[in-house]
Amino acid sequence: MSESLLEALDTKTQRRLTSTILLTLPMVLLTAFMYVGGGMPHGWRATVPMILTYVFVNVLFFQMLRTGRTDKYRAAFFITMAITFIISFMTNLIEMRGSLVLSAADMAKGETPFCHMVIPMTIIPAALTRTIIFPGRILGGFADVATMFTLWIGATLALGRGFCSWGCFYGGLDDGFSRLRKKPLIKKISERWTYLPYAVLVAIVLLSALTLSPTYCAWLCPYKAVTEFAAITSSTVVVQTILFYALFIGLVIVLPILTKKRTQCGLFCPFGAFQSFSNKINPFEIRINRDVCKDCQVCAQKCPTFSLDRNSIENGRTRLSCMKCGRCVDTCPKGAIAYHVKGTPLTFNSQRARLLFIYPAFLFLVVFGGGMIRDGIYRILLLISTGSMIR
Repeated sequence: MSESLLEALDTKTQRRLTSTILLTLPMVLLTAFMYVGGGMPHGWRATVPMILTYVFVNVLFFQMLRTGRTDKYRAAFFITMAITFIISFMTNLIEMRGSLVLSAADMAKGETPFCHMVIPMTIIPAALTRTIIFPGRILGGFADVATMFTLWIGATLALGRGFCSWGCFYGGLDDGFSRLRKKPLIKKISERWTYLPYAVLVAIVLLSALTLSPTYCAWLCPYKAVTEFAAITSSTVVVQTILFYALFIGLVIVLPILTKKRTQCGLFCPFGAFQSFSNKINPFEIRINRDVCKDCQVCAQKCPTFSLDRNSIENGRTRLSCMKCGRCVDTCPKGAIAYHVKGTPLTFNSQRARLLFIYPAFLFLVVFGGGMIRDGIYRILLLISTGSMIR
């Protein structure tokens, strides 16, 4: 290779690195303000988690920009957030009320953290009866109703169902388990199963409106297995507990490992089905350039959320359930798939469209997950140094 060509390549590499650093700088400054805007923490146990989280967040964002790969670095953050969420949530609950067990007295006092999974079940009863059918605080306290609704509305407007890959603090669990095997053992799942979440959504909304209680939380939520749970005081609670653990093991662990798909999110979750409709009003989407696409179906095979099939590929679009994780964009061998801003031509610069999406998406991930990661690290350090995760 000639010396002039080597120099040209070296100059191009330097320019790309400089450009990446400049594009990363806004995130570096925003996250610095978020973490130290209220003042530096006191003590090494609080300072170390803040520094580690800050470095972790910005290294991932830098790599996302430098490599042009979205899903790999999103998943690293997303999965870490889910793991540390469990640590942070459980320890905070124990500190707040002394136990993970949810009693009638706790519900009466409004000490149940509000979960976004409840949102579809609360809207209709709230409209009809002006009652929030959830035993949590409207304002104040840990994960109150008003704060969670505000975050959800903001994420919905910015990301649509991208919330499920960039914000949901449960989603990183089945995302993580789906990556454990190199190849799936179950390679084909009938398309009709992808409509099950919509059936579950209709059922739980109607039942919640009729009973004025969060039906999904009471009977079907797999994540009760790793968060709070009702005290076992009756045979009914025993059945509910068995259902929670069976659904968690099956949908969050076993099936994701066997299929390399996010089966809980794609085949069961009613909140995800509800959130799918927000893709209609969201400014971002994933589009397929049919002039470049070779119909190899690699994107459909790799999509973890059942959002691509032969028909959608032929139409140049993902299905309504697309979570905008970026896996298809990263794996398309011809570069035919890209993030796209609605209303712009397909010839619009795909890298610019991607940047316009990942800035708000990653920032939301930081806002929603950064605190969980920070507190999770703090709890681990607390355990190592004191023998307990509880302050």
